[in-house]
Amino acid sequence: MPRFSVIVPCFKVQGFLRECLDSVLDQSFRDIEVIAVDDCSPDGSGAILDEYAARDERVRVLHLEENVGLGRARNAGLPHATGDYLFFLDSDDTLTPGALRAMADRLAETDDPDVLVFDYARTYWWGGTRRNVLARVLAEAGDGTFTADERPEILDLLMVVWNKVYRRDFVDREGFTFPPGYYEDTPWTFPVLFSAERIATLDRICLNYRQRRQGNILSTTSRKHFDVHAQYERVFAFLDDRPRLAARWRPFLHAKMGEHCLDILSKPDRLPPADRAEFFHRTAEMFRAYRPEDASVPAELKVLEGSYAAYRVRRQSGRAARELERRTRQARGAAAGRARRFAAAALPRRALDPGLVVYSAFSHRGVLGDPAAIHRAARDIAPHLRGVWVVRDEECAADPALLPPGTEHVVLGSAAYRRVTERAAFLVNNVNWPGTVAKRDGAVHIHTHQGTPLKYMGVDLLGRPGARHGLDVPQMLRRADRWDHSLVAGRYAERIWERAYPCHFTSARTGSPRNDVLVDAGPEDGRRVRERLGVPEGDTVVLYAPTRREYRRGGLVERLDVARLAADLGAGHTLVVRLHPSLATGPARGLGLAELHRRGVVIDATDEPHVEDLMLASDLLITDYSALMFDYALLDRPILIHADDWGPYTATRGTYFDITQEAPGHVSRSYRELAWLLASGAWRDEEAARLRASFRARYCEYEDGRAAERVVRTLLLGEPMPAPEPSGVPGARAVPAGRDLLPST
Repeated sequence: MPRFSVIVPCFKVQGFLRECLDSVLDQSFRDIEVIAVDDCSPDGSGAILDEYAARDERVRVLHLEENVGLGRARNAGLPHATGDYLFFLDSDDTLTPGALRAMADRLAETDDPDVLVFDYARTYWWGGTRRNVLARVLAEAGDGTFTADERPEILDLLMVVWNKVYRRDFVDREGFTFPPGYYEDTPWTFPVLFSAERIATLDRICLNYRQRRQGNILSTTSRKHFDVHAQYERVFAFLDDRPRLAARWRPFLHAKMGEHCLDILSKPDRLPPADRAEFFHRTAEMFRAYRPEDASVPAELKVLEGSYAAYRVRRQSGRAARELERRTRQARGAAAGRARRFAAAALPRRALDPGLVVYSAFSHRGVLGDPAAIHRAARDIAPHLRGVWVVRDEECAADPALLPPGTEHVVLGSAAYRRVTERAAFLVNNVNWPGTVAKRDGAVHIHTHQGTPLKYMGVDLLGRPGARHGLDVPQMLRRADRWDHSLVAGRYAERIWERAYPCHFTSARTGSPRNDVLVDAGPEDGRRVRERLGVPEGDTVVLYAPTRREYRRGGLVERLDVARLAADLGAGHTLVVRLHPSLATGPARGLGLAELHRRGVVIDATDEPHVEDLMLASDLLITDYSALMFDYALLDRPILIHADDWGPYTATRGTYFDITQEAPGHVSRSYRELAWLLASGAWRDEEAARLRASFRARYCEYEDGRAAERVVRTLLLGEPMPAPEPSGVPGARAVPAGRDLLPST
């Protein structure tokens, strides 16, 4: 008996069907059966199904003699299912890698609930991806099981059949089936969730919900949208047969029905214009007929108690109000811009404060990176200097990890922000200041950058349209014209920054201030961070830090299966994963990383504000093309470069040198090669140490542990201080692991 029976109804999907089936059959979890139902499709879908069945014994195909529609095609597959759990997958959608394994693990963890609800992402025909906006409901549901009565917010999720799996004997016992017509999911999902005694959730994106440009049934203009009324009548009938459930859920269902029908009516592409009034009247009639006694009507549904003419007036007035609001925002924005420009023009009338230093980092996220290291050094060396940080909002200001208590700060765009940026003698940032910050005569702008560059930057992106999507390079250079000093970690970085930003600055050979802690690191520094992260005593810590990809919209390309890597590393090892900051708020972490972190398989350190802490805590860095490698090399700890997509990456983003030929350690081109490097011990052999030393000498020349002090003394105070000699870095202070990471076989 397989764990999952995947039922896939197919009709006119030949362009998407192979991708759908491959996403199921290529899963690492293989204890499945696929029941594919050819709903008398007039295209080549049936032949594709037969082809897959011929080469994979897990696939069975049913060819229906007539087209019966999505719901009844699913019903046709039900009697053939033998799995513990039923999964109804639409044939134009796809599973994400590792989805079935994550579902199976969660089902085992929760002792086989009636229903498991998982997350999904909408994938658009133009390449965009958007995670379910109510994903938090899954995360907040906790580790155990519950009923809909205990957590009614589960019913706020999209009421579809394909974001859940169902215990087959629960479905058989209750006799759930699909009705004909549009909106066939409605009389399935509501009764299922009302009835389930044990519901569990999986906070992981398991399915890509394809948003087709055309061909989506629910976006087809048709009278078939009237089917929604009959579907809700079926749910009301279900409740009428179960008085206990009716007492609890009838008011909820009454409101949900009104909301759903009004939503359909509001869509311009659903109903023929001539039928819209009839649809409204039918909805209003049902709303009156099924209204529970003494039930209050939400304000947004009171329109169903009036006429269709009143509904149209309300809709038109709502559109007019939204348009007025939009124009008002535009006018206010234009007025504010004029006010800022006027204020900027008046700036020279206010004297600079020679003791005021304004700091910002990572688009005003908090006290981070090189600016933070400079600020700390300035407080020790020059306490008379007043340091003020710019933060983007009060939420950042309230986070002690981003803004330590007692740190003077201003919020971006506030009056206080305008005052300090107007009067500061020094402005220190690792990102360009906004265009509203005017360059004053006598003010000194210090740009720290965010690391040593491997990938193309600045003007070099002009020939890479994909890599500079949404980036205005000329505007960026106009802002870079305000820089007075550009901090560099070595002669290589100095050449690249002067090439990438042909502006008016002077390269300051200081080293990178944030890296002082790495140069001066001792074993105790990493130990404290390990304790905070919850790393078991004595574990070898592997830090995996991939960068984003410009050849994929959204930037996410999963080059490694981190669950597999963590399993292969085995006991005594902790895998710490840090995604590129630009991926932190997108769907990337929902594709398994957050769930693996919850289960303790890996540590998701993407939100850790201080990446230096993660480097100190680790014994080995595995990365691809992240600039983190230049910093990590200062620890003299092993680095592995996983470059399995080097060709596509260089073709789209562009790099200043071939990291596969000048790497700080061994290079893998496949997971098999990576596993061999780990299992054989080559990751920390003499050749790895030689490559690392050569890399440090070439790219980290000025990193002597005194960069922050050098910036304060030479650039803020104007004192003399010897420049670092380009002769490499101090001796190693490594604490390498004492055993191989993968057992040799």
